[in-house]
Amino acid sequence: MEALIKQLGIESLNEMQQQMLSLKDNFEDVILHSPTGTGKTLAYLLPLLSLLKESDRLQSIIIVPTRELALQVEKVFNDLQSPWKCVCCYGGHSVEIEKSAIANKKPEVVIGTPGRLLDHLSRASFNSQTVELLIIDEFDKALELGFQEDMEKIILQLENIKKRILISATSMDSIPAFTGVKKPLVLNFIEEKKTAERLKYYEVYSEEIDKINTLCNLIGSFSGGSTIVFCNHRESVERVSSSLTQRKFINEAYHGGLEQLIRERSLIKFKNGSTLILVSTDLASRGLDITHVEHIIHYHLPLDREAFIHRNGRTARWDETGSVYMLLNERESLPHFIDEPFTPFSLKNNQSYNVVPQWTTLYIGRGKKNNISKGDIAGFFHKQGKLTKAELGRIDLLDYCTFVAVPRSKVKQIINEVRNEKIKGVKTIIEEAK
Repeated sequence: MEALIKQLGIESLNEMQQQMLSLKDNFEDVILHSPTGTGKTLAYLLPLLSLLKESDRLQSIIIVPTRELALQVEKVFNDLQSPWKCVCCYGGHSVEIEKSAIANKKPEVVIGTPGRLLDHLSRASFNSQTVELLIIDEFDKALELGFQEDMEKIILQLENIKKRILISATSMDSIPAFTGVKKPLVLNFIEEKKTAERLKYYEVYSEEIDKINTLCNLIGSFSGGSTIVFCNHRESVERVSSSLTQRKFINEAYHGGLEQLIRERSLIKFKNGSTLILVSTDLASRGLDITHVEHIIHYHLPLDREAFIHRNGRTARWDETGSVYMLLNERESLPHFIDEPFTPFSLKNNQSYNVVPQWTTLYIGRGKKNNISKGDIAGFFHKQGKLTKAELGRIDLLDYCTFVAVPRSKVKQIINEVRNEKIKGVKTIIEEAK
């Protein structure tokens, strides 16, 4: 198990991960209360890997509420480089490709969203009778999104479940009977007070009903650091993102109405530092592995306490600190469910920064389904692109394309260097990601 952990570059496990791993086979049902950003994915994957047996049969299903979380769990699973196999299933692409992957790969683990898993069960893509371990990640979020009926239908077809692990970012007074959980071991790692101590709360007044100018002045007051701007509607995200772009602030929009590849590209750019500003609906408030976010801006007031907490949970993760800004116009005041100590924040219009990110992102028209690896990409840019190790940023390898972070100051030079060059003997598109 230590070798698997080293694959992730982690020196030691945190307390939550250690407790989960120490359970080994000595549990039936576990409820893990843990906020996102604390390593919960690894916390439940480690005991899962220790329970799998050598067999070409499906042994575990992991239910997740969103495709983004499904892809995140798949990535951590694959990064562990264990001998076990997994297939990730979610809407937005061909169910037949997934069915074929399950038939050919014979995975021990299937990760999937509720609707897509139900689809596979109706098609008999896998044998539900061999599944003995059920994991539901972001269980509270799945209920909030209305997936109870789908999950109930799935679990009814998993007749031989022996162990269950449910993960929730909020404490739950009761667990629905359809889960089959009866006398669970409850591990609670939610420490709101401790997290709040690492957060600073600021109230920012906007003289105008439309807060765009105030938002730009606020972001312009930051000398650096990444920022997530939360809006309540998809249309608002588009409008705010467009307004920031017009004012030369490099940013990305993120919401559920965008095509999957566009959403993935936006997150990749934010994670690799090609943009320091992500404008999003509450879709980005949970289930995403985003680190080192320094500023959270509530452009629109959160609708309830839970939304407020989860938005803020994007910053001050682990032992980091962060700042929360609430934008208020003359018609607004802090909602009654917010009792954190907010300090007035004074904007100085004569001190404004427009921080240009150090990195930018290149798009490559080949991915892992084209038999390309991260090592192939790195070698290509070191040799043909003439980049040093320090000049090659994060590489995100998707099924049929790849995104690579490179220095913004060198992007034209790099594209000229690699023009007409081949990756593993094949020419492909290499251009700056739009």
